[in-house]
Amino acid sequence: MNFRTINVIVSREYLTRVKKKSFLLTTFLGPIFFAALCILPSVIMFMAEDKGKKVGVVDRSGIVMPYMTDSEQIAYQDYSSEPVDSMKARYFDLELDALVIISPLDSATKSVSVSAYSQKPLSVDMKEAVSRNVNNAIEDYRLASYDIKGLKQIMEDVKADIPVATYTMDDAGQEKISSSEVYMFVSLILSVIIYMFIAMFSAMVMQSVIEEKSSRVVEVLVSSVNSLELMFGKIIGVAGVALTQFFLWIVLTAILVTGAGALMGADSLMSSATIQTEQMAGMAEGLGVDSASLDPSGLASAEALVSQDNELAVILTTLKDLDYAQIILSFIVYFVLGYLLYASLFAAIGSAVENEADTQQLQMPVTIPLLIAFFIAFYAFKSPDSQVVFWGSMIPFTSPIVMLARIPFGVPAWEIILSIVLLLLTFVLMAYISAKIYRVGILMFGKKTTFKDLYRWLKQK
Repeated sequence: MNFRTINVIVSREYLTRVKKKSFLLTTFLGPIFFAALCILPSVIMFMAEDKGKKVGVVDRSGIVMPYMTDSEQIAYQDYSSEPVDSMKARYFDLELDALVIISPLDSATKSVSVSAYSQKPLSVDMKEAVSRNVNNAIEDYRLASYDIKGLKQIMEDVKADIPVATYTMDDAGQEKISSSEVYMFVSLILSVIIYMFIAMFSAMVMQSVIEEKSSRVVEVLVSSVNSLELMFGKIIGVAGVALTQFFLWIVLTAILVTGAGALMGADSLMSSATIQTEQMAGMAEGLGVDSASLDPSGLASAEALVSQDNELAVILTTLKDLDYAQIILSFIVYFVLGYLLYASLFAAIGSAVENEADTQQLQMPVTIPLLIAFFIAFYAFKSPDSQVVFWGSMIPFTSPIVMLARIPFGVPAWEIILSIVLLLLTFVLMAYISAKIYRVGILMFGKKTTFKDLYRWLKQK
């Protein structure tokens, strides 16, 4: 292959795509989109809550209605003295959102049955609110039936909700506070981004090949350059576009995060957490507690942070202690190798068809491993060292996504190296196979390609 020719093709592919409006839009709107993904769920949950609902209650048990306390979401109206049939008949006149009927108390089971009627299906929030109030009433009634003085308070005192303080320890035995939820979030975000990047940019290579083939431009191109040089030029050119976009996203996201941190006072929060730590350390020494049990970095130990309800400080500390250099480097390596592997396969598929409608059958064996990798990655944070996740991070067709999901939790260096070597070797093999298909398929017209045709092209010398 002539590398000077490949360089010309790479430059053409790269410059053509980075000058497009779609590239500029996705590059600058991407970080905003990811920020919105983090914020919108909370906003939607807040705005989607039931508010100002009216619920009529017919309490035949005589013990539940006092527990039906009004809230911002639901206002309860007592119709216990009314006949049930009459209430059902007056339901629409009373403009109720729901009518709850509570049966007489069953002395044998010390329980009641509850029925709710509404014009529209009852919302989950409303059903849970009614169920919670009824359960509280029945629990208190059953406790009172034991006739033990102070039993309710005893039960409250017995209940426990002990937070688990989590640390990570390095080889030197140094302890660092950590939050499993942060690692889970980072793992999911990395999985989604690398899946999206590999799928999107690999498909871009396939579309480019199909466009040039269907417009017969490829016939002019292959008269000047080798078909293999054309294929690898396209793959490398689009890879350059992807990496450019990735680095711009990092810079823009860092700017957005820094700006948001300044507006929200992240520095003052961390400063406050440090001051609290120093105060607690002084109190600990005064009480005879070994201050060495506190984190030497100046931040409070996990127990102290949790006891002070300062989960935000734990999250910020965990984010601060993440090995961003390893994460970014791993992302680049796995993206480049994963992209090269799948882009070569997609390029071969694009060369074998004349339009995108014909790609469905040939594309399925290639896209299934990507989907499997995505599903495995979603379980990686639950058990990053399980057999399924481990082998998913080793098998080359799934390792770019699954291994990246494992890395925030810590992966031995030998596993990462072995995974990369296997991925690299598989890319070389698949590139050789794809090149043989591409060389023949790029000039084939007028016939729908089957897997049998692909096998026949592979056997050609």
